Amino acid sequence: MATLNQIICNKRKAKIKRVRTLALEQAPQKKGVCLRIFIQTPRKPNSALRKVARIKLSNKKLISAYIPGEGHNLQQHSNVLIRGGRVKDLPGMKYKIIRGKYDFAGLPYRKKRRSKYGTAKNQQK
Repeated sequence: MATLNQIICNKRKAKIKRVRTLALEQAPQKKGVCLRIFIQTPRKPNSALRKVARIKLSNKKLISAYIPGEGHNLQQHSNVLIRGGRVKDLPGMKYKIIRGKYDFAGLPYRKKRRSKYGTAKNQQK
């Protein structure tokens, strides 16, 4: 517990909250255009071919974003919506693309966690 004299001499400083998704500029999502679709290999203990897109955002910033789910229909010049959320085994990957928005189709026939993959309730049949 600080003494009264310590509080008078040294004002209490608010803890600085670190922003991890700078390109979003405090917004929950941002729209962007795909410049390049490519694959990337993950860090050491894992081995795979992760699908990644290079995106130019509406605020003129360039970022790399992860393409979630199995398969995709993205090409160059596709409009996408991105959100924050890092991919642990890909270095520098701090954003994910939202499925089922703009040109990025949702996964058909998905039964569980449908909201994360842009699948409508009636597509389950």
